[in-house]
Amino acid sequence: MALVDLKGRFQEILQRIEAAARGSGRDPSEVRLLAVSKTFPAQAVQSLAGLGQLDFGENYVQEAQQKIEQVRLPQLHWHLIGHLQSNKSLAAAKLFGTVHSLDRLSLAQRLDKAALAQRRRIKCFVQVHLGPEESKSGILPENLQKELSSWPTFEFLELVGLMCIPPAQDSRRYFAQLRELAAQLHQSGLLSGQQLSMGMSDDFEAAISEGSHWIRIGRALFGER
Repeated sequence: MALVDLKGRFQEILQRIEAAARGSGRDPSEVRLLAVSKTFPAQAVQSLAGLGQLDFGENYVQEAQQKIEQVRLPQLHWHLIGHLQSNKSLAAAKLFGTVHSLDRLSLAQRLDKAALAQRRRIKCFVQVHLGPEESKSGILPENLQKELSSWPTFEFLELVGLMCIPPAQDSRRYFAQLRELAAQLHQSGLLSGQQLSMGMSDDFEAAISEGSHWIRIGRALFGER
């Protein structure tokens, strides 16, 4: 993609974020754009970083490691948004300051241990499985309270909120459900915050209207993969 196309897409997304936030009575500064750079080359990241974007999301640890080494921009913040295998926890703790896909106690324990080895605090979103799609990862909403109540207090992980990848149909209903779940868990002391990681290229404006703090945009920024 030519830089002029990327710049235009980037500016349009920022304008739509601001409009959606103001339209729902929110401060636009509450909403952060997470540029999903998975499968796109390091050059695309460098180009977008040159326009002022600092937060980038990757799905796979190995791809992210190669890309981060190629980009070499220490001011960038890297987020893991894909499923994390426990045996990749140490590598993930080295690369990412935020993990959006924490979905089981065993993984949280491994990641906390890896973060301890790196002396690095990691912000984490607990992934919730909303909707009927069995292939999606995450904790079922009816199990969240019991599941998180069994988790210890981690030394280097901070559970800041919830993440979901809902079905494309009627996604707004699921966004509202995630917001309500986050509020309940925060009130119960099981989350340190009520941040929401939800909304992608086709539905991010609805997600913003329902309270999203992080929208994960790939295709609308970089084009088709």
